[in-house]
Amino acid sequence: MTHDSSASPLIFGGAAQSPRAALPVLPPLALYIHIPWCVRKCPYCDFNSHTASPVLPEEEYVDALLADLDQDLNAVYGRELSSIFFGGGTPSLFSAAALGRLLKGVEQRIPFASDIEITLEANPGTFEQEKFVAYRALGINRLSIGIQSFQEEKLKALGRIHNGDEAVRAAGMARQAGFDNFNMDLMHGLPDQSLDDALNDLRQAIALKPTHLSWYQLTLEPNTVFWNQPPTLPEDDTLWDIQEAGQALLAEHGYAQYEVSAYALPGRPARHNLNYWSFGDFIGIGAGAHGKLSHPDGRIVRTWKTRLPKDYLNPAKSFQAGEKALTNEELPFEFLMNALRLTEGVEARLYPERTGLPLESLAEGRREAEQSGLLQVEPSRLAATLRGQLFLNDLLQKFLT
Repeated sequence: MTHDSSASPLIFGGAAQSPRAALPVLPPLALYIHIPWCVRKCPYCDFNSHTASPVLPEEEYVDALLADLDQDLNAVYGRELSSIFFGGGTPSLFSAAALGRLLKGVEQRIPFASDIEITLEANPGTFEQEKFVAYRALGINRLSIGIQSFQEEKLKALGRIHNGDEAVRAAGMARQAGFDNFNMDLMHGLPDQSLDDALNDLRQAIALKPTHLSWYQLTLEPNTVFWNQPPTLPEDDTLWDIQEAGQALLAEHGYAQYEVSAYALPGRPARHNLNYWSFGDFIGIGAGAHGKLSHPDGRIVRTWKTRLPKDYLNPAKSFQAGEKALTNEELPFEFLMNALRLTEGVEARLYPERTGLPLESLAEGRREAEQSGLLQVEPSRLAATLRGQLFLNDLLQKFLT
């Protein structure tokens, strides 16, 4: 492909910047690959996803992804990939042959870590045993299965294309295909959902023994069907009861909460997401993909790619839609917005290591947050208290300049 690779100059916005140290050690590097097609758009979904045509442009899209990656190779700086995440959309709509060609092309450009984690998002309605065996043979070693609920009326309300039986079978099919590491996505706070409904979903998921559970509350997002035609959601008291009882149930079965909505068995947190939340680097390729890349001179740049698939596949258009170099004033909030989602936070030394800014630049906000009971008083760590986890937005406000 001959897409225009020109991009705006990398500059720091606003007034003159105070000095920022060069980064002696660059963060770990991950790759996010966006496959933007779904069988059908769900009414709650605000992701960049589009209803698939009967024949997907697999070959053209893989060509575009590799050409897109070529334009980001100057930000690799000799690093290897610690993880790859296929997100969407529904990446499992793509054939194993297409994903295999893509992975081979990626590895020819950037070496893979010996223990690389490669995750593929999939929906129960797209599960085909033969296809998933082939995915595992490619080196894809983790699945993220979009269940959302096991109850027929809830699935219907959410616009899902699978039923409860398919959701249950998906876990068994994943194991039979050779996946001993997989996540299940499950929502709570669904239309007309009771506490018993929510806990029954959670018990069913736990019974299937996934290594990881993403358990999160349905929220109404702008530019979705649900935003314009809101369903009847549970009252706040019910939502609170669901959250408390669900967390207790997960803990009882050995699932440790390590992030706001992520629970894992011992040794099974999602490495790709841990890198993201600890302000690691990631290249984003594909329609609408976002990236965050650090440079040895201290520049930290967020990038985003052309959103619509037809534009992304148009050789006359650039893959990259925009980029922004983070300023010194923005970095504290940007770093902590991710790090403080982790229930154990991060080591304080990671802040100067990943931002090039001295730890003292957080001193005022840190003192206020500690006095408010939102941040743990622990010099060697940056971690929210239980109260801070509940009121994360209030905590982050302390670090806005």
